[in-house]
Amino acid sequence: MENQKNEMTEEDWKTRNYLAGAFIGAVLGVMSAYLFARSAEENDTGKPEPIPTGTLIGLLLSVMALVRQIAETGKPKPNKK
Repeated sequence: MENQKNEMTEEDWKTRNYLAGAFIGAVLGVMSAYLFARSAEENDTGKPEPIPTGTLIGLLLSVMALVRQIAETGKPKPNKK
């Protein structure tokens, strides 16, 4: 019974992490889309300009670096002597 209780709590923290990550990602995505749309509306045409490929690659690399940093926080720290 105790082993089953420990397994349930292990699944609980994973589920909480997935839900928190999904919520944070959704909020950041909506905020980014809002800011992009607002800046596009400030143009004379009222439509977004095409995004240069270099800018998209830079954004992708930044997102990948952020995801890697988040993943690294879950690893145990090595003992320093």
